[in-house]
Amino acid sequence: MIRQDFARIDPKRRATFDHKRKQFATASYKPQEYPHRLNFYEIPPTAEITLEEFEQWAIDRLRILAELEACSFRNKTPAETAAHITPLLQKYLPLSSNTSSSSELANERKKDHYSHFILRLAFSATDDLRRRFARVETALFKLRFQNDDARERQAFVETLNFDWEVVGDDEKRELGAELLQSTPGVRRLEDENWFKLDWERVPELVEGRRVLLKRGKAYVPMREQMSMVVSEFTARLERSLELTSRALPRLDEDDRLSPILSHLSKNFTAPDSTYSDSNAHIPGAPINAGSIDTLSQSFPLCMRNLHMTLRKNAHLKHFGRLQYTLFLKGIGLSLEDCLLFWRQSFRNITDDTFNKEYRYNIRHSYGDVGGDANRRGRGYSPYSCQKILTEHPPGPGEAHGCPYRHFSTDNLTALLQATGVSDRDVLRGVREDVEKKRFHMACNRVFEYAHKGEIKKVKDDGTWGAAELDTIVHPNTYFKRSYMLKHLGAVKQEEAES
Repeated sequence: MIRQDFARIDPKRRATFDHKRKQFATASYKPQEYPHRLNFYEIPPTAEITLEEFEQWAIDRLRILAELEACSFRNKTPAETAAHITPLLQKYLPLSSNTSSSSELANERKKDHYSHFILRLAFSATDDLRRRFARVETALFKLRFQNDDARERQAFVETLNFDWEVVGDDEKRELGAELLQSTPGVRRLEDENWFKLDWERVPELVEGRRVLLKRGKAYVPMREQMSMVVSEFTARLERSLELTSRALPRLDEDDRLSPILSHLSKNFTAPDSTYSDSNAHIPGAPINAGSIDTLSQSFPLCMRNLHMTLRKNAHLKHFGRLQYTLFLKGIGLSLEDCLLFWRQSFRNITDDTFNKEYRYNIRHSYGDVGGDANRRGRGYSPYSCQKILTEHPPGPGEAHGCPYRHFSTDNLTALLQATGVSDRDVLRGVREDVEKKRFHMACNRVFEYAHKGEIKKVKDDGTWGAAELDTIVHPNTYFKRSYMLKHLGAVKQEEAES
């Protein structure tokens, strides 16, 4: 329904509007002030920065976010994460408090503000990127909130104008017993104050049973303020990312920013989850075309699924072939043996068809042919877990991707049982991990079940330490660790002889 006063527009006023002049008018820029170290990033930056600053600031922030994601993958405790991230923050994204004497305080906060919004542009294109960005930005905000000066933190919270209703004395007395029962450590009502708000706004506290639920409201003790602020930060950021995604098509016309943003989003992987030659190659292991069936017992579920599908159908579609070929390359299978393996596996086609349709792509993956992507003959790297989780989700008839992410619960359970996982507690734990989108934890749970005897042995005799048993975030790391655990004697002998 259009209001009458808006419907009646003066024709003369309308005629004076020139959309071209409006579109190409000189923008007005306004420097912003940053009275607080913390930031909810609700006001976009408007001052000018150079293209070099645009890219470098985003890269520096991306380093921090990637490391935070790596800590999450490796199931590090909050204390371990803080110890790991704090020196990196000082190096790449410092933020001084108001009480510091730093002359760079304003520039630090400006860089923090701009870098957040730049990455918001880069990671708003897909649901996956938005979820990941919101998750790691929330982790960064929470870390900073915990470490901020108490007075400065409270001053910041007061500027947010949250519509939290303070529970009055009469209501406190009315619900006194229930409030005390739901707030461990508080013995008297006088020792604590509570806020009241819709329970959906504090899901973390509800899940942890740390609040009283009454008539659709959550009664939150003052001590849980951080959870409330962090939840609000996440909710506002998710809404903002959704709005940003709708505005992204307007950036396609800017040939300066689009390549930078595309590069940033494609490189959102944890640095320590990328591939190196030490991830899987095992000197002396019998890795050739004829041994893959036996070696597949040590493959992660994603690669076992590809292998089983290949053996069943004598074929894999493009992304399945690419994912599996790069994995086999990473475990040390030579190009010649890889070509032989695929030719024998595609048993229903002729040599001529294989040479015309498949041979080149395999050679290209190894860097034997091709252009810029295969400089110096290295070819492509095996896919990390993160790349498998977020890129090219499988469609009908395709077998690539991550079963924990892309399979239905029933199909995932059937596949796990087919590969030897029969323990009900393990299967239930996997389902819970998948429901919470902790796909890497589900994979590591299965690994620990399949190797529980060997893991206990290397722990008991001190052969392996924490580094060797850290959380797995790469399929090739899974294979190497699995193979070495199952062949401890042979590996030790090979290492001694070499």
